[in-house]
Amino acid sequence: MGRAFEFRKERKFKRWGHMARTFTKIGKEITIAVKQGGPDVTGNPRLRALLQTARSENMPKENIERAIKKATDKDQADYKEIVYEGYGPYGVAILVETATDNTNRTVANVRSYFTKFGGNLGTSGSVAFMFDHKCVFKIKSNPSIDIEELELELIDFGADEVFADQIEKSEDEFEDVIVIYGDFTAFNSIQKYIEDKGYELVSAGFDRFPNGEMKHLSAEQRAEIDKLLEKLEDDEDVQNVFHNIEE
Repeated sequence: MGRAFEFRKERKFKRWGHMARTFTKIGKEITIAVKQGGPDVTGNPRLRALLQTARSENMPKENIERAIKKATDKDQADYKEIVYEGYGPYGVAILVETATDNTNRTVANVRSYFTKFGGNLGTSGSVAFMFDHKCVFKIKSNPSIDIEELELELIDFGADEVFADQIEKSEDEFEDVIVIYGDFTAFNSIQKYIEDKGYELVSAGFDRFPNGEMKHLSAEQRAEIDKLLEKLEDDEDVQNVFHNIEE
């Protein structure tokens, strides 16, 4: 079977690992959304968006139902959303978003990863100012949609960038989408616009983007700091990891 088979196998294992982490992440977000806004999707726009994201990621129905049930289970501890900030080797700024039912465990783990791989955990606000917090929507592309007109309309709802892109649906299969970026606080207004106009929502969420000078690293330096980033991303309490490394 040879090298080509090994390459395909490695890609599949990476994808399966990514899928497992994605399902865990979305599951926690669904639980938090239900806790905050209730299980009725009619009155919970954040939950509506998350369910669509879950479906676009092919998240099994039983996983979704389990996440909703957790939110209504009195014996289930609440998830707390906590952001940790710090620096990795070579002065790389790192911001870690977590959702945890045990803050002592989470902060101990995150601190140990920074320490082990040559970084240090900072205080609140130490690197957050270096990232812009944005909401991100992806809707299905359609030949009838004029992206320039769409962007002009969405500006009034808090969007600041609209463009065409592709997302990977499966191995060697891609889907055309329109990506919408907006201010963190514009999530609800942009979502309402998308729903009112009848556009098909693929996913919705939040992202952080470095707003200053990026760190340029050599291949050896990047390989070193990747060990820290991968360790953080593999932690079950970690939802997202952001950095300011120049890609």
